[in-house]
Amino acid sequence: MRAIYHRPWGRKPRGRLATLAVAALSSLALLAAPAGASTLIIEGAGDGHGVGMSQYGALGYAKHGWSYQQILAHYYTGTALGTTPATTTIKVLVGSKVVKLPIERYVRGVVSAEMPSSWPMAALEAQAIASRTYALTSDAGGSRFNVYSDTRSQMYLGVAAETAATNAAVAATAGQVVTYAGKPAATYFFSSSGGMTENIEDSFIGSTPEPWLRAVTDQYEEPSVSSWKVSMSFGAAGKLLSGLFKGSFRGIEVLTRGVSPRIISVNVLGSGGSSTVTGPELASLLGLQSSWAYFSVKNGKKVTREPDRSSHSTAKTTPVHTPKPAPTPATPTGGPVVSAPSAGASKVGVTGGSSAG
Repeated sequence: MRAIYHRPWGRKPRGRLATLAVAALSSLALLAAPAGASTLIIEGAGDGHGVGMSQYGALGYAKHGWSYQQILAHYYTGTALGTTPATTTIKVLVGSKVVKLPIERYVRGVVSAEMPSSWPMAALEAQAIASRTYALTSDAGGSRFNVYSDTRSQMYLGVAAETAATNAAVAATAGQVVTYAGKPAATYFFSSSGGMTENIEDSFIGSTPEPWLRAVTDQYEEPSVSSWKVSMSFGAAGKLLSGLFKGSFRGIEVLTRGVSPRIISVNVLGSGGSSTVTGPELASLLGLQSSWAYFSVKNGKKVTREPDRSSHSTAKTTPVHTPKPAPTPATPTGGPVVSAPSAGASKVGVTGGSSAG
């Protein structure tokens, strides 16, 4: 399974540099460790930005008998289902050319590119509605086009990517879109949540909070999918984070985390000064799957946890498996949706269209 965060993190948040006095850093444990002898160990969970629907999570819910209505109602808090006219069109930037497509034809070319066609029908149906709504609410190219045909928006591979199963999911949900307070709602999605999704403002740093994009637990993701671990030398980490610290690289201090608990902000520590950057920016620079990450330092056989000022200082990198009843299914309102708000930053997950893993 591929994911957008194997690429750059969409519109990467800009970190705010805040150089600290050397004296203020002297109390941190990492300063005592010679960088050349240290290994940075990163343990994390999830794959993607964590906002909206987890695709592996949707797979788990579908396997446990949830309908697409229940899956969407779970991930997009307080939403219902409405409809958009069959005549709705989407403008897609394919290469350098803008192509205008009927919305159902467009969605058929998206679903199999975003989710394996072998997955349960309820998951494919949830993906179809999320992709349809995302396109309807996106204005990635302003007045010129709605969506890119790649991971800057969501993958569109055209007729060649269509399968019988994914086309059936699109047909079964034809015209249905996710709405909040009677208007289309931006339906972000991504690969794997790690056990919990995230509030939009704590992942897309600087975004306006949205009532339907709140953190929710993800009950059925498998630990083998959700958890990951990366190790690198301090020298390698220092090269990736060059320009964010002065002197020698000395480690990473987490300042704040979101609900999930993905990182909101960190200090990148140096022997001569440090910088404050966002969690998504740090994850992008280090090539991590998500900003749900915890840091330790290994010197010889000794492993020491990095400084963490957040309320989630204890590592939690396995999914939450606490089954609860499915929510009441959302039902279509029956009325056409004739307008769509801006979707904001284009950040979605990509699973690929053939197999998971």
